[in-house]
Amino acid sequence: MSELEEFEQENLSEEEGPEELSGDLHKTIHLSGMYENWFLDYASYVILERAVPDIKDGLKPVQRRILHAMKSLDDGRYNKVANIIGHTMQYHPHGDASIGDALVQLGQKDILIDTQGNWGNVLTGDSAAAPRYIEARLSKFAGDVVFNPKTTAWKASYDGRNKEPVVLPVKFPLLLAQGVEGIAVGLASKILPHNFNELIDASINILREKDFEIYPDFPTGGFADVSKYNNGLRGGRVRVRAKISRLDKKILVITEVPFGTTTTSLMESIVTANEKGKIKIKKIDDNTAENVEILIHLAPNISPDQTIDALYAFTNCEVSISPNSCVIDAGKPGFIGVKEILKASTENTVTLLKKELEIRKAELLEQWHFSSLEKIFIEERIYRDIEECETWESVIETIDKGLMPFRKKFHRNITEEDIIKLTEIKIKRISKYNSFKADDLINGIELEIDEVNNHLEHLIDYVVNYFRQIKKKYGKGRERKTELRNFDTIEATRVAAASQKLYINRDEGFAGTSLKKFEYVCDCSDIDDIIVFRADGTFIVTKVSAKTFVGHNIIHIDIFKRNDDRTIYNMIFRDGRRGASRVKRFAITGATRDKEYNITKGAEGSKILYFTANPNGEAEVVKIFLKPKPKLRKTSFEFDFSELAIKGKGSQGNILTKHGVKSIVKREEGISTLGARDIWYDDTVKRLNTDERGNYLGAFKSNERILTIQQSGYYKLMTYDLSNHFEEDMILIEKFNPKKIISVIYYEAAVEKFYLKRFQIETNNNINKKNDFIGEHPENYLVGISENLLPQLKIIFDAKANNKEIPDKVINVEEFIGVKSPKAKGKRITTNAIKKIEFIEPLSYEEPEAAGSEDVQVSEEKNLEITSPEIAEKVSETEQKETKAKKSGKTKAAKDKQTGKGDEDTVQQMELDF
Repeated sequence: MSELEEFEQENLSEEEGPEELSGDLHKTIHLSGMYENWFLDYASYVILERAVPDIKDGLKPVQRRILHAMKSLDDGRYNKVANIIGHTMQYHPHGDASIGDALVQLGQKDILIDTQGNWGNVLTGDSAAAPRYIEARLSKFAGDVVFNPKTTAWKASYDGRNKEPVVLPVKFPLLLAQGVEGIAVGLASKILPHNFNELIDASINILREKDFEIYPDFPTGGFADVSKYNNGLRGGRVRVRAKISRLDKKILVITEVPFGTTTTSLMESIVTANEKGKIKIKKIDDNTAENVEILIHLAPNISPDQTIDALYAFTNCEVSISPNSCVIDAGKPGFIGVKEILKASTENTVTLLKKELEIRKAELLEQWHFSSLEKIFIEERIYRDIEECETWESVIETIDKGLMPFRKKFHRNITEEDIIKLTEIKIKRISKYNSFKADDLINGIELEIDEVNNHLEHLIDYVVNYFRQIKKKYGKGRERKTELRNFDTIEATRVAAASQKLYINRDEGFAGTSLKKFEYVCDCSDIDDIIVFRADGTFIVTKVSAKTFVGHNIIHIDIFKRNDDRTIYNMIFRDGRRGASRVKRFAITGATRDKEYNITKGAEGSKILYFTANPNGEAEVVKIFLKPKPKLRKTSFEFDFSELAIKGKGSQGNILTKHGVKSIVKREEGISTLGARDIWYDDTVKRLNTDERGNYLGAFKSNERILTIQQSGYYKLMTYDLSNHFEEDMILIEKFNPKKIISVIYYEAAVEKFYLKRFQIETNNNINKKNDFIGEHPENYLVGISENLLPQLKIIFDAKANNKEIPDKVINVEEFIGVKSPKAKGKRITTNAIKKIEFIEPLSYEEPEAAGSEDVQVSEEKNLEITSPEIAEKVSETEQKETKAKKSGKTKAAKDKQTGKGDEDTVQQMELDF
């Protein structure tokens, strides 16, 4: 009978009940009950035997069977994968394809299996070669950690011909190190991989009853935001990003890809985004070999920083992973967090190691027991007493009688099996028996027993040492690959490439990207919103489309940027058909899409007489011409919008004149009334912001710049655009002050000496250009920098290399070298060998009494000390907080003054009547 027939027969027998009608020749079974039970059996089988790993060893059944088959084949040499698959089929009833796929996945994780041949590439998505061409064997780590037949529970294989392990005695958090993904019936499991060394450290913390945290670490590297990891349970989310940097102004390079993607899928998503107009690129090249290298060539006049954000927003350069930690625990599926899984794994390791110690102790006691019996049997010449025994029973009895005086020395009773074993000792061994060697052997066994007992008494210390040995032996080269950081939120509308063109048909009141015969407005993207102002004082915000009706008498249309408090609208409007003319300045930071708003007082017949949109809060001067009227002495006057406070879109405005207005013309172009913009740098996300997060850089006007200095020995001047990206090795970021003097220590590899130089940043540098200041030799490196006005340098000489003692030396940097160009080589510090060189506390500097603003700025310079080749902290935390507090106070007051918030209630209505 086949397995299927047996399975059906078992289900038929279980189905018998009230719903069944049995006869002598046949049975009648209701289909509903049969399908219900069969489906439950199927679902249970898939969950327990196919898709979900066991919490004890972290393996799915197919993985466990593969490792068991490889252990049975293991002779230290490689085996053909086809051969391994064939042996695994003795234990796994689901065919060679599923076994082969699982084996390749195990091999690509590079933990349990040592591979040889083309096993594919997780970076590119290339598949492995056919099983007959590739080979594998168990890794040394697997041999040390995964197998021990003495502590393994066994069960019969599916056909009863062989035995397989129930679970393998894994003494390591393998499930969390490898990660797993499986889809069963009604549930799924997705556990992300974690760092090998961090898991060991966390396990030690568990044993020491200390707090711990574990987060995913992906083999593909990249960046990860784990702020919503949720312990790996359902509802959590991990955002993963590719590592993208600027090769130059026109080329971006991707060197690490997000987990779960490949270079192929990533490039396809980039090409798709380009075709949809979300980004603008010329071409993309894949140079990936051992490491990822994808080159993205940008279209002309495209911002690299904006493109990086767009890649994160519209392509697979950023993906979101939803973990779902589901495991088999005590024969049932359960949702257990990764911290609880690690605790369970650690407890299981303690149990297994204790069991191994107990087994070893029992083995040693047995060795001691027989060695002692043998010693007594030979030294007391008990073997001679059996020479005259005629029966087997008398031999046993005689030996037992001879051992009687020594029974109290033994840990257990002397059994008949022990006596039989003594009779099997050969005469040759008895004749060459060495009592001294026997004593040494017994003493060695006793010492080992004492050692095992000590381990059992101090079991936690023993397990901690076990984990440390595993880390020492196998942890090298398994450092964290994924950098953890908090991601900022990228607004898609701000970074999407303007790949469409917006047009307007003013006569019919339509706007859209398909009206190419009509008036061009601006470039836009298909996810932008547009804002439309009408002459009657109403406006709407609507999404860009091919063609949409936006109303008649349009006076202004543009792209709408939410939360934009820099774009200020200046407006003069007539309140009603014969009302007074009013003036107002306002910003629109938010609006409901397709809802109509009124920016006048709402009276019927209201009309906008003058309107301008100013992207940086400019306030112009206008001239108003009044309609002639008897007794009206003055028919024109000027008005300066800078005298008016900026308010919300719902403000009523101030009365400009009660007389009829004939016309209004712009007399002078305006300047911004918003003043400088306060900028902060948040190191956690490595981005600029205006939300007071991170370190305060300063208040920036339109032409002011940011200075960054990199450990690799170059500086850059940058704008304060919030979309800017910064280098990973950046050691200094601040508002650029062209008068500030920078002192630098660097190592000149060509002459193998340390040099000192002082320079001021040149103001004619191009934006975002890398300006080298330590020379072009590839082995040159930056030792330290200082921005103090009077820095000092301390040198500790290497007595051994110099063959003499040289006292430490302190150099006044200002006296040692003058200020030169950043390209200048500088001055060699000394010809003697140096052990350590660093900037120390600077000399005090007293400001002149009539110090100007620039002098005050110099007094607030920060000292950055770096010792080779490590970088010390740039600024003390206290100094940063004090600086931020000062600047924040000034900034808030300035903002209130500029926007009119501080005295809004005291602003008097302005009436100009002639």
